[in-house]
Amino acid sequence: MPDWLSIAIRSLVLLIALFFFTKWLGKKQISQLSYFEYINGITIGSIAAEISTGLDRHVSHGLIGMGVWFAIPFIMGFISLNSKIVRDFAEGKGTVFIQDGKVMEDNLKKEKYTIDELLAKLRNKNVFQVADVEFAVLETDGSLSVLLKKENQPVTAKVLNLAVAPIKEPQTVIMDGEIMHEPLSSSGHSQNWLETELDKMGVSIENVFLGQVDSYGQLTVDLFDDKIKVPSPQEKPLLLATIKKCQADLELFALQTNNQSAKEMYQKNSEKLQAVLNKVAPYLKS
Repeated sequence: MPDWLSIAIRSLVLLIALFFFTKWLGKKQISQLSYFEYINGITIGSIAAEISTGLDRHVSHGLIGMGVWFAIPFIMGFISLNSKIVRDFAEGKGTVFIQDGKVMEDNLKKEKYTIDELLAKLRNKNVFQVADVEFAVLETDGSLSVLLKKENQPVTAKVLNLAVAPIKEPQTVIMDGEIMHEPLSSSGHSQNWLETELDKMGVSIENVFLGQVDSYGQLTVDLFDDKIKVPSPQEKPLLLATIKKCQADLELFALQTNNQSAKEMYQKNSEKLQAVLNKVAPYLKS
């Protein structure tokens, strides 16, 4: 067998083995690396590269070596799931860099971080002043988690005691001009509904690059041709406008009538509709 063909076959076999080894180790292996996982990844890759080009070495020897290096972090990961002591030893613990608004210089030195590196990590979190930070910790994966002081935290609807509409994940019902039947069914709609909504927009399924249905049943689409403008969903704005018009009409009827009982009825129902409007407006505006 020619050397080039042998190297190609070896590389293909080891590539497939590496793929399955990494898949068995889980997504954590390619995202948050512990010390063991970091060393393991480098070593397994080195073994695969050495065996793929080392024609004097048997492929099975390389697979055995890769299997051993795969087994070590796999076993450690399994034990870590049930033991915090082992987990802390294998993966380490977070290091506090800022506590009660004060920089912990000793912890910076322990992790071999300079103040410039800390400031750079803070800037990555859109924090440009240390005085704005209440607490910051360097996580085991090297990322910095930051808690701003209360007065510097962004205002939320909960802080303002505002009612907001709940949000669920959108369902992708059209992709590359093809209907995705399972997500469409999960959204609670049928293909006939989808085709009707597209007819309202004046587009066909074949022209839709991406179509999504939100948790309120509104369809939004992105077309292959970016020059074509698609109208935004109008169901919620129209419903909100209709309720407002009904409430305003009831107030107007109350002002125009001379019948006292009718006036009271109009006013009473106007107040009821206003109460309903106050509750649903945040949902229909979003």
